[in-house]
Amino acid sequence: MRMSLIWGEVFTGLRRNLSMVVSIILVTFISLTFVGAAALMQMQIGQMKGYWYDRAQVAIYLCPQDSLSESCAGGAVTDDQRKGVEDALKSAALAPVIEKFYFESKDEAYKRFQEKFAGNEITKYVTPDQLQETYWVNLKNPAQSNVISEAFSSVPGVEEVTDQRKYLDTIFSVLNVASYTAIGIAALMLMAAVLLIATTIRLSAYSRRREITIMRLVGASNRFIQTPFILEGVISAFIGSLLAGGAIVAIVHFFVQGYLKDNVPSSMSNLVGLGDAFIVVPALILVGMILAALSANFAIKRYLKA
Repeated sequence: MRMSLIWGEVFTGLRRNLSMVVSIILVTFISLTFVGAAALMQMQIGQMKGYWYDRAQVAIYLCPQDSLSESCAGGAVTDDQRKGVEDALKSAALAPVIEKFYFESKDEAYKRFQEKFAGNEITKYVTPDQLQETYWVNLKNPAQSNVISEAFSSVPGVEEVTDQRKYLDTIFSVLNVASYTAIGIAALMLMAAVLLIATTIRLSAYSRRREITIMRLVGASNRFIQTPFILEGVISAFIGSLLAGGAIVAIVHFFVQGYLKDNVPSSMSNLVGLGDAFIVVPALILVGMILAALSANFAIKRYLKA
């Protein structure tokens, strides 16, 4: 009987404050959509790091003819120097670190350059002699790239040792800034949602002050009086959270797995999927309901003490 009274009060409150309930739903929907998008972005960055870092190579650039590097003071790399670099890569000292390596000649570098910049005017002004011979090294653990750098940085015939991960770090730092910005906006909107829920509950309590007074006179406990107001906030936030979850699933299905997957290179197709979305959605619903319950509980307690 008491539960039927509580639910009756809940639906009465929702009906009386329909415009405020709609505003709670919309604010919760928008804020949690931002939260979900930020979470998916972080998951995407994590997947991309795992994918590209494992494939990042260390490039050992051999001396070209006109290099200004001290290690290239003798001019272009000689056959003996080239063989010395290859023997070092095959040595037992570096075997635990290196997964595989291969040599790229000037002609091979020129061919790759032409393929990479096909259709660009710059290809007309580059010849094979302007490019460098390079050893490309794949590591068992990309984090150990400093071992290769230390081993070859001062070797005669080697102009430079470059870790491709430093270029990836720049890209991922930009992506992280974008993700943190989205998280910051989402946090502000969640604060707005919490304040709106608290305000709505206080207004709802004020509009039913006569009923609250009567319930107190007949001996109703504070918990019995507070419960309908808390449930109103939770139900409103739950609807907004469901809408946000639906938006996240739609974004992943139609935009990420639809548009992006069809328009990005196959080498960049390690995109977040519906499985990732279905991990995020329950968390969004839980966060929305908890925030609504806490803010509604705080608001109605303050009102009853006033």
